[in-house]
Amino acid sequence: MEKVILARIGEIALKGLNRSVFEQRLARNMRAALSDCGACHIRWSQSRYYVEPETENFDFETALERLSGVFGLVSVSPAYATRSEYSDISTLAKEVVRNILDGGSKAGKTEFTFKIETKRGLKTFPMTSPEISSEIGGDLVETFENLHVDVNHPDFILYIEVREAAYLYSEIIEAPGGMPTGTNGKACLLISGGIDSPVAGYMIAKRGVSLCAVHFYSYPYTSERAKDKVVELARIVGRYSGGIKLLVVPFTEVQLAIDSNCREELSTVLMRRSMMRIAERAARKNGCSALVTGESVGQVASQTMQALYCTDNAADMPVFRPLIGMDKMEVVAVARRIGTFETSILPYEDCCTVFTPKHPKTRPSLNEVLEEEKKADFAGLEDTAFRGIEVIHC
Repeated sequence: MEKVILARIGEIALKGLNRSVFEQRLARNMRAALSDCGACHIRWSQSRYYVEPETENFDFETALERLSGVFGLVSVSPAYATRSEYSDISTLAKEVVRNILDGGSKAGKTEFTFKIETKRGLKTFPMTSPEISSEIGGDLVETFENLHVDVNHPDFILYIEVREAAYLYSEIIEAPGGMPTGTNGKACLLISGGIDSPVAGYMIAKRGVSLCAVHFYSYPYTSERAKDKVVELARIVGRYSGGIKLLVVPFTEVQLAIDSNCREELSTVLMRRSMMRIAERAARKNGCSALVTGESVGQVASQTMQALYCTDNAADMPVFRPLIGMDKMEVVAVARRIGTFETSILPYEDCCTVFTPKHPKTRPSLNEVLEEEKKADFAGLEDTAFRGIEVIHC
């Protein structure tokens, strides 16, 4: 049996004259994801990608895991290929089902039910999809005495796709969908050690956006382990987005200046504005067209409409907030799914929590914030912080 991986696209299929740009980029991203799995050939036809191994030691399990995290794909399946001839399809179906039954028998099961779902993409094939399902199903029932048809609640489904070749499989592994990374520009993610910002990075990357990231580090008020935590979060998000260049900004002096010179109740919004200015400068240097944050309306004091207005006023480039309308439980669910949650809840404080005021002002006005900024040399402090950036490739 010739084993291949069949991968399916979703949104890309709706594209028009520029569809080939997205298809080529997705193929490139797939090759990058499979770079250490062994030699293979990737081709695409009729909304399907086919990963065809060129060596016997191709790592199928790792390849399936990698592809299930590639943006642009909606699902992947380990499949078997044969000629688009009925006799070949029937023979292969018996081999595939025999393997399934053998696996179930080892677990103690004696009777099995199944159904067949067929897609006939090759319109010159002399049988319709229902006819193929019916005939192959009959062949299987005659071959295996402990196998019975159940179209409502089968133990397994045998999928048959008849195209230029025939492909048979029984497993469909969900992939994230979205658009291929790199097809919709580049943005700079403001990443903390919390739950929200890594999820925001994942969600904007899912729309085809490449990422770099900025983290504000307040040593010695935040520990080295706190920075390591953020590096790990960037690495996890980078699995989906094709890697992340992490820029670690030494932010202690800015926060100390705010703490010493400015009104405590405005310190959070002043800190956020300073972060925006530094992040925008870093973003432009790294070819980014927008900033991305993990803010959600009303979640904390700095995320009221008035506070967000004051924050955005500090930046000239667009600020994207993928989580803006989500509640915490929705964000946590995504964090668990993408693998960032357990790292995010490690008990190492970041700079935002260390200098949090006791009673932050929830409805600051821009005029009073601008007046407070006159009390410290923000331009000089931010320039020093920018020049002290540490670069980590995740």
